[in-house]
Amino acid sequence: METFSVEIVTPIKILNQDKVSYIRCPGIDGSFGIMKKHRQGVIALDVGEIKIDANGNTDWYATSGGFVEIGPDKIELLLESVEKSNEIDVRRATEALERAKGRKKNFTEQIDNIRLEASLSRALNRLKVSKK
Repeated sequence: METFSVEIVTPIKILNQDKVSYIRCPGIDGSFGIMKKHRQGVIALDVGEIKIDANGNTDWYATSGGFVEIGPDKIELLLESVEKSNEIDVRRATEALERAKGRKKNFTEQIDNIRLEASLSRALNRLKVSKK
């Protein structure tokens, strides 16, 4: 199977992975997969999970969104945040979820509701990915 490299860039770290055979990303219009020879482009990403198959292993990551640039031999992800499934602090994610649920009872403005829904989405995603 043909492979490509993946570079994940966040404000605080850069992750590189070689010999990737497949990556699945959470696009804003739904999840999509990338294999070698995929059409080039730039796609906006939403909160969700990233699945990377490389060297016979599968790694799962939680992200809060960003962009992916698909090139001929390299996929670059520019993300707000990324956490590998086994590195997610489940206690912290659970506390964030509980805080967001508590704030849901008291929101007063539309902007508060938008922030609240984003907080809930991120916390639920981190907990989901932590189980993979």
